[in-house]
Amino acid sequence: MPPPRFFCDAMLGGLSRWLRAAGYDAAFEYGIDDGSLVRSAAEQGRIVLSSDGGVFERNVIKGGAVRALRVPRASPPVEQLAFVLRTLSLVRCAPRCMACGGELRETSKLEVEGRAPPRSYAAYDRFWTCAVCNKLYWHGTHWSRITKALEAMS
Repeated sequence: MPPPRFFCDAMLGGLSRWLRAAGYDAAFEYGIDDGSLVRSAAEQGRIVLSSDGGVFERNVIKGGAVRALRVPRASPPVEQLAFVLRTLSLVRCAPRCMACGGELRETSKLEVEGRAPPRSYAAYDRFWTCAVCNKLYWHGTHWSRITKALEAMS
């Protein structure tokens, strides 16, 4: 069975990035209204993640045609991620692009010469690019902090 895919409501942009770091396809559209969110999730076969009680009053969600999970509103995004992973019994997978959710592909160091910041290029030998938006990644200090936070959940 393929891993679940998510659509985070307009209040859960931080959660969408953390879900991507944990390896899940998590769509997010700033300012999306509830109707569009639920429609898009239904069309794309995604689980709606929301902190908005009104979303859960929609017939397609109450009837189970569209899966949805109410996420605690006041929690920081990393705690919201832990809640989603625990509630849905999910494990971490290979990280995805934090910007768009695309798959990350390892890219040779030579291919990123001139794209990577000079200090990062000199310090690291492994790089990844997003298959969708072409964003460049490497295992620097930011990546290490994210990995430590994810490991703390396990």
